[in-house]
Order: sequence, then structure tokens, then C-alpha cells
Amino acid sequence: MRIHTDHLSQTVQQVEKAWAKAFPGNPFDYFFLDDYFNKQYSNEQKFGKLFVTFAILAIIISCLGLFGLSAYTANQRIKEIGIRKVLGASVMNITSMLSKDFIKLVLIAVLIASPVAWVAMNKWLEGFAYRININVWVFVIAGLAAIFIALVTVSFQAIKAAIANPVKSLRTE
Repeated sequence: MRIHTDHLSQTVQQVEKAWAKAFPGNPFDYFFLDDYFNKQYSNEQKFGKLFVTFAILAIIISCLGLFGLSAYTANQRIKEIGIRKVLGASVMNITSMLSKDFIKLVLIAVLIASPVAWVAMNKWLEGFAYRININVWVFVIAGLAAIFIALVTVSFQAIKAAIANPVKSLRTE
């Protein structure tokens, strides 16, 4: 039954009286369609919040791992960095040299993960009455965000290694 929401409580009382006259002894039970739809999608909303929480946690853990791996790589190449600095390499050259390998790995990961995510998202969306198609730009933006996060994470260690005094790094042995 469609009703106008101008005087909702009065309209519900009138419908309840008409119900009692037409069907005496039967309880009057009503609900609003928007509440019904909200209940149907409440599980999806909870899943979305949980997914965002775990995604943020995964990004933080991966950044910590990438940070540790970049620190280890910079420490392993400390003599090479020192020699390059003595020979005139700039901070930007050393930073790009150390970051290049990590960016390649992140790019490969994006290329592998994007088709898998597209298939998984399409399977999940098939369960809905109204569904959308997933555009390519979603994956492009996600890939660029992943590369940016990796670049920021790795650049911190790379710049730290590039600024270090080359004399200390070459004197270790």
C-alpha cells in the first residue's frame, strides 16, 4: 500500500482501523519498504566495514614489510651507494636506483592482482538484483595508489641512505 509521508502516524492509525473492520481478530502488522531493503543490505554494509578495516590493516602491514625490506636492501648496498656518491651521484639518482626495483615488483603485483580482483568482484556482484559493471579506471587508480604508497615507503629509506656520509660507509671494513 502506498501512502504519503505528510501525516504518517495519522495515516497508519486510519489503516489500522480499516484493517480491524475488514479483518477482525487478525493482528495489524506493517513495515515500510525502505526499512525492509535496509535490513536486506545490512549484512553487505557490515561486510564492507569489515573489509575496509582489514584492507587498511593489510596496507599497514605491507608498508612495514616494504619499509624493512628497503632498509635491508639499502644496508646491503651501502658500499655501492658510498662509491656512487663519491663519484658524483645525486640524491635523486641514488633514490631512483634503490626505488626502481621495488616499483617493478609492485607493478607486477598490480598486474597479477587486477584480473583476480575483477573476477572476484564480478562474482560477488552477481548476487545483487541491480548490479554495476566495474570500470578499468578503478583498477588504474588502485594501481597508482599502490605504487605511490610503495614509493613513499621506499623513498624514506632510499633518501636516508643517499644522504648518509659516504666516508662512513666506505670505512666499514
